[in-house]
Amino acid sequence: MKFKFLLLYLTIFVAILGINLPFKANAASSSSILVNMSPENPAPNENVNITLNSYANNLDSVLISWSVNGKNISSGIGKKTFSLNAPNAGGNTSVVATINLPDGTVNTNMTIKPSVMVLLWQAQDSYVPPFYKGKAMPSADSSVKVVAMPEIKSGAGLVNPKTMTYSWKKDYTNNVDGSGYGKNSFTYVNDYLENSNNISVTASTISQNISSNASIDIGMTQPKILFYINNIYMGTLWEQALFDGYKILGDTTLEAVPYFISPGDIRTPLLNWTWSINDTSVATSIGIIKNLIPLKIQAGVSGTSKVKLDIENIYKLTGNASGEINLQF
Repeated sequence: MKFKFLLLYLTIFVAILGINLPFKANAASSSSILVNMSPENPAPNENVNITLNSYANNLDSVLISWSVNGKNISSGIGKKTFSLNAPNAGGNTSVVATINLPDGTVNTNMTIKPSVMVLLWQAQDSYVPPFYKGKAMPSADSSVKVVAMPEIKSGAGLVNPKTMTYSWKKDYTNNVDGSGYGKNSFTYVNDYLENSNNISVTASTISQNISSNASIDIGMTQPKILFYINNIYMGTLWEQALFDGYKILGDTTLEAVPYFISPGDIRTPLLNWTWSINDTSVATSIGIIKNLIPLKIQAGVSGTSKVKLDIENIYKLTGNASGEINLQF
């Protein structure tokens, strides 16, 4: 009799658990829905792909409806993915996914707020001549500075870039020292073993509710030497670099310009300049100015001579430059 009473008591207890516990465990909850948005920080008008996943429910067998800014766009059984274009800069789009689970309906809300990020870079110690209209390119082991210029709208104005937090990566590896609050610039030395470096950054507001990211591949350039005529009265004739086979008339001063060599000051004693004519080393006689070489033409003599210049950084194995030109006289 006592055994039957105990058995009845356990049955009632288990029955009570069977009513309450599964309801709590399987109740519909938005926390069980995982949202993946690609890209996470879209640019204005960029295509955005949204994918839903769940660790607690099978989304392939339930009705999922999508609405944009309150307007129903599409629905279907197992419609876990949805695509749309991000709004213009400064705008935002509200996306709601309604998932009809067996235990209730779950609404997952997303806001797409595009932002603009511009990355500017410069080679800090790459030589280019005065009035050069192009961009100084980095060579091996040269220093490069990258500046992030995020344009994130908050309210009626833009967020001050200096009040944001930056997370920098070099070649997909986090750079802890270069990251942090207000660090909107990043300086690195490029790797001579690689042809280019990938630099990426994510800029976030202090509240972490708005962020923007961007990346850029910065290539490496081999230094090159071009030759010009240096006129005693007019200085360097920059109009055109000399071509192979150029004919010189009378005594001439040849000027070598080592584009993109590092360091940027070619007067530094770190650089060794070695001139040769027809593979025979010659010494220049213009003092500390090492990129000029005077050429004297003997009367009644004609022919072709090869003028060559090698520039070597005494502290680097890379980033050196070499150039030669055949001159007729």
